[in-house]
Amino acid sequence: MLTKIDSTIPTLDSWGSVRNLGSEIVEGDVQAMGHMVHGAPTDAVSCAYFGVTRGKFRMTYPFDEHAIVVEGTVTLTDEATGITTSYGVGDAWFVRKGTPVLWDVTSDRFVKNYFAIA
Repeated sequence: MLTKIDSTIPTLDSWGSVRNLGSEIVEGDVQAMGHMVHGAPTDAVSCAYFGVTRGKFRMTYPFDEHAIVVEGTVTLTDEATGITTSYGVGDAWFVRKGTPVLWDVTSDRFVKNYFAIA
């Protein structure tokens, strides 16, 4: 099956607080939402749209991930190195499993499309 991934964001289901995903909220009431394209977040390989509301939270990546921003803005800080980078629509990143990241979502809603390998 071939699935087109483009700028059309599908309807995202509520996933509740980012705390439910193992994150620590630093500021705000950050809510998560998503739409799985392939697999589940706990599978060896998965692909999805993942969104969050404005705020700050910390997470340690549970998988290797390549992501592309499709809506909003975020500033990510690799807490292991102290390197901070801001991302907007069209920007992409790759992060290794186990990397501690501080998310600062600076738009009302942020959405990325990701591909993950556990």
